[in-house]
Amino acid sequence: MPHPNSRGERRALARRLDGRHGPPTYRGFEDKSWKLIFRRANKLHRALQIGKIWPHREWDRLMADAEQVKVLFVCSKNQWRSPTGEAVFGEIEGVEARSAGTARSARRKISVADIRWADVILVMEDKHASRIRADFRQEVGYKALHVLDIPDDYPFMDEELVELIRAKAEPLIFGMEG
Repeated sequence: MPHPNSRGERRALARRLDGRHGPPTYRGFEDKSWKLIFRRANKLHRALQIGKIWPHREWDRLMADAEQVKVLFVCSKNQWRSPTGEAVFGEIEGVEARSAGTARSARRKISVADIRWADVILVMEDKHASRIRADFRQEVGYKALHVLDIPDDYPFMDEELVELIRAKAEPLIFGMEG
């Protein structure tokens, strides 16, 4: 029986059936525990609101199959800020981190290979972004390049620096809004 097109046809069909509707036509409807699905959906929504990953077992299963996010931290001399970012995010499962510097005297100078390797490039100041765009225009054209606005006032692994990097980089790396 074809689906009724007009409102009148639908009403006539409803009068004929008179509340004698059959079971739903799609598979698995009767097997689902709708109460548990509703609770799970609410828990997932709440976990998203507060920025938590729930349940942890599922996160581990997801991360086992997923490719790691490759993050490149860039500052001037690769001495304090970018190595701190590399150290902080290098410990997190699912993230692979490197650091480099834009200055000639950097401990590890940024290269084309670094830019090609990275999925996300996080620079500490606007001048680093400008330098990268000037030196590696072709390679950076389709890369995510973000400025964290972290001044050069902190030593390596300073608590304030770690908190700043985490607060500014996590939403960019993990794609969280808010």
